[in-house]
Amino acid sequence: MNKGTVKFYNDAKGFGFIKDADSPKEYFVHSSGLKDSIKENDNVSFELVEGKKGLNAVNVKVI
Repeated sequence: MNKGTVKFYNDAKGFGFIKDADSPKEYFVHSSGLKDSIKENDNVSFELVEGKKGLNAVNVKVI
């Protein structure tokens, strides 16, 4: 499980970005990959899967 912080999330559009805690990388997150409701600055755990445009965060949970 990776850990990070929600940098941006637009609830109306259903997507955002998570900043990885251990690297400068950011990952796309779609509402379909959420286990919990998230908002900006939440600390979360997540898994990564290959998407159309790179790695996407899935199974996102607030920690």
